[in-house]
Amino acid sequence: MIEQKIIMQSLSEALKRNEDAILALWTERTLDTYESSDFFKKSQDCFANPVGANIREGLAQIFRLLIAGADSSEFTKPLDMIIRIRAVQNFTPSQAVAPILALKAVVRQVFSTDKDCRNLLSELAPFEAEADRMMLLAFDLYMECRERLYKARIRELKSGSYILTDSACASALIRENLRELSPTARTGGCAADKA
Repeated sequence: MIEQKIIMQSLSEALKRNEDAILALWTERTLDTYESSDFFKKSQDCFANPVGANIREGLAQIFRLLIAGADSSEFTKPLDMIIRIRAVQNFTPSQAVAPILALKAVVRQVFSTDKDCRNLLSELAPFEAEADRMMLLAFDLYMECRERLYKARIRELKSGSYILTDSACASALIRENLRELSPTARTGGCAADKA
């Protein structure tokens, strides 16, 4: 029992010591899943790049909570920062939560390159179990977000407001219709009258 506490304490210290490297790699891998990943990686401005800012902040909070051994309820807010964004994009459910699962591989990669941490690779099971639990919570949040989106879409369809939000611009439709008409109709009269 004492030996297990020592291992957990040294694992926690190793995770804290490598926090910057772990978060940098984890953030990079998460942002790589987006089509505009270069912009999300480069722009640090939270107003110009809210996706990148939320991802960075959410992952950092999740990692710190994991190290601290936080209760499941404390993960909801930072997970929501990430999953809510991914739920409205063209990700499958597995793609949406995959970055959370990637933490385990990231920690293993960072520990493998740190000679002081290599001996802890075999002791990562409790940490990885917590990461799995967090990934399941992320999946639940994803499904809640998708359900809310579907309900909102159904309300739009029932109310008819989708006509306003999904229809093309009226002036664009008029221009398109004019292009399809004959030259006579576009000029507004008979070609002989214009001659």
